[in-house]
Amino acid sequence: MLTISRKLGGAVSRQVLRSNAPSLQAQARTVSSEKKYSIKDEVLDGRPLYLDAQATTSMDPRVLDAMMPYMTAYYGNPHSRTHAYGWESEGAMEKARSQVANLIGADPKEIIFTSGATESNNISVKGVARFYGAKKKHVITTQTEHKCVLDSCRALEGEGFRVTYLPVQTNGLIDMEELDKAITPETALVSIMTVNNEIGVKQPVADIGKLCKSKKTFFHTDAAQAVGKIPLDVNKMNIDLMSISGHKIYGPKGIGALYVRRRPRVRVEAIQSGGGQERGIRSGTVPTPLVVGLGEACEIASREMEYDHKWMEFLSQRLMDQIFAALPKVVRNGDPVHSYPGCVNLSFAYVEGESLLMALKDVALSSGSACTSASLEPSYVLRAIGADEDLAHSSIRFGIGRFTTVEEIDYIAEKCIKHVTRLREMSPLWEMVQEGIDIKSIQWSQH
Repeated sequence: MLTISRKLGGAVSRQVLRSNAPSLQAQARTVSSEKKYSIKDEVLDGRPLYLDAQATTSMDPRVLDAMMPYMTAYYGNPHSRTHAYGWESEGAMEKARSQVANLIGADPKEIIFTSGATESNNISVKGVARFYGAKKKHVITTQTEHKCVLDSCRALEGEGFRVTYLPVQTNGLIDMEELDKAITPETALVSIMTVNNEIGVKQPVADIGKLCKSKKTFFHTDAAQAVGKIPLDVNKMNIDLMSISGHKIYGPKGIGALYVRRRPRVRVEAIQSGGGQERGIRSGTVPTPLVVGLGEACEIASREMEYDHKWMEFLSQRLMDQIFAALPKVVRNGDPVHSYPGCVNLSFAYVEGESLLMALKDVALSSGSACTSASLEPSYVLRAIGADEDLAHSSIRFGIGRFTTVEEIDYIAEKCIKHVTRLREMSPLWEMVQEGIDIKSIQWSQH
């Protein structure tokens, strides 16, 4: 069995600290055994376990250590060129720029600081399309992109652009032949995310970049879920624009970056006006503490990426082995091979996903993207890969992170198995399936 210990600088992580504490199962999550089970009988002791790393990650303590001096002592405006306070902050900003660039194989001059991946995506999609719009009025994306990319494309359609929304295959991957056919001399931009935020599928970005380069079309990728987690090189992969988010890689919220290629140069029309900072692409004072945090997060990720990836593989496999061994009719959404192991999206047939989330109230989980979780509609990503609506409604996303422990994985597996079994026992559909009845062959009548 793989044994991995974790250390944060000189401090031992939660994984080791918890070894001396009572097990999670033994802690006070008491269930009344005197009467029929009820969710209300469970009493939470402390905060829920966190397994929603695709929504956000906790800040690495080393990142906070790097940020603190720039919140107190070094508070100068990095754009002030006439005194030492500004020079200190500018030096820290440029160091952070280099740290981000090194992680993706870029030149520091190609890194633009933004407020996050949503802003980076907006600048990329709208900015490129509008700048080259006089000659090229076509943009290509996929049906499973993040909502900010899809909404940016819809905004462009309102401005007279033609947008192609490529379908994906049942495993979540695009068909390269379909992309090849979709690109025309009028195509200004292809925007396809690297790792999907709901099902963790990794698109063949190197192949996409090579194709786009041969067609003289710019290629943008939303890499918020990929940067710092899988190896990326913008030059080897022929990526022209890349969106990066700080809080997805154990950095602070409210900061991100946009890689914009300089040779051959990619021109972008700015979407906000101001003082012309960040090469005129993103005006506004750069928040020094936040960019320092982003830079440190990238520095840590570059050192620990291989180890983190093995840890994700170990924990995700442990979770799936336990669930699949105990429960029938469980489907993993997305390609099992071409995916990031820290994102495991499972559909539990004949169980309502929202009911399962309520039952698992002592674990922070999600049934899809945090940006669309307020909607009761089934995930558009799962619908795009052809999942039945009932299976789309029964999906749960397990987001495993750098600080997730073995004990937490075992606990959530045990609770998930328990509650799925209980909810199925309450389902008349599950009873019919057990009796061998084909549910889909039944013609239901309305009263």
